[in-house]
Amino acid sequence: MLPRAARLAAFLLCVAVAAPAGRVAAQVTPTQVTPSQVSPADSAEVLLDAASRFSSQGRHDVADALYRLIAERFPSTPAAEVARLRLGAARVAGTAGSGRVELQVWSTLYGLWLGIAVPGALGADDSEPYGLGLLLGGPAGFFAGKQIAGSRDLTEGQARAITLGGTWGTWQGFGWAEVLELGQEEVCYDDAFGRYCYDEGDSSEETFAAMILGGAAGIAAGAALSSRPISPGVATAVNFGSLWGTWFGFGFGYLADLEEDALLAATLLGGNAGLAATALKAPDWNPSRSRARIVSIYGVIGGLSGLGVDLLTQPDDEKVAMAIPLAGSIAGLVLGVMNTRGFDAAEPAAAGAPPGGALLNLSEGSWRLGAPMPHPRVLELDGPRGLVRRPALGLTLVHARFF
Repeated sequence: MLPRAARLAAFLLCVAVAAPAGRVAAQVTPTQVTPSQVSPADSAEVLLDAASRFSSQGRHDVADALYRLIAERFPSTPAAEVARLRLGAARVAGTAGSGRVELQVWSTLYGLWLGIAVPGALGADDSEPYGLGLLLGGPAGFFAGKQIAGSRDLTEGQARAITLGGTWGTWQGFGWAEVLELGQEEVCYDDAFGRYCYDEGDSSEETFAAMILGGAAGIAAGAALSSRPISPGVATAVNFGSLWGTWFGFGFGYLADLEEDALLAATLLGGNAGLAATALKAPDWNPSRSRARIVSIYGVIGGLSGLGVDLLTQPDDEKVAMAIPLAGSIAGLVLGVMNTRGFDAAEPAAAGAPPGGALLNLSEGSWRLGAPMPHPRVLELDGPRGLVRRPALGLTLVHARFF
């Protein structure tokens, strides 16, 4: 064990190195120490003791900065193992109550959506029921979200489980209603040239109802999952996993010559597989939110690079044209995982609020990658009997804020 003076001197030396990561101040009497007296394990131990003191005083930003310094500069010491465990626990725990605002905003928008979907499911043709639905849906959604958020100290990851569950369930309800052709009846007739079949009927009411039921089931599942700790990084990884699974389901379904309803079914199943796989594996992986976004942008770059190859070579075979960006996406994700192995240890203590709702976000002059969340929409189309409202889903790719 080092003398007290040597430990204090080692502390000053290490804090000087850690100064960029956090503000640390101490007053000690300088004492001459020879280098042979201070080992890496001793330096790491002193830093760990200092980080524990800062954490007990509520200075978690400084403590996390010191934990990261220990893990990066002294990776093989016992103190580094403790620092990594404490950083991992901090990511899992998150900040109690940090998901309150996100849940209230989402529940308000979902209430507005229900204000349109419920009259649509009931077959309303006049505008008054929709106006009343919008008038009541927004406030009802806001107060429902406020009630849920007030009853529990939801972290950002736990709130994201509920919002993702509701949004994903709505998308699944829409997709399976289309696959199963709810509300439509197949009519066939024979003539001299053969047998012909077509679908007859308006499926809007059934589709609205399926989306409402799917959203309710998703919210219930997300609420059940939110009873356990969920870090923002895990929630982001699961969100991206569902989107990548949807893309791969569509791509491989296309390569398998699936068409129309069969291709949509493959897309839905692929998304569910991606969501389930990342939900099971992400807690063990425990990535930070930033690392999950970086890995995903590698996949986006790979897919767009494959699309660029298509535009340059213009392959005649449509399957080849699909296989190239599909392979690029897979290669990009693999490279992203490999090239970000040490990313979490070097991540800044305060990464700022996550962008939400769009793939690319411009805010305060900087671009960041976000998790694009599908959102319900209602399209007004011209039908044989006049204006027809059709349920649909939208996806925001770019969001910019200039003030």
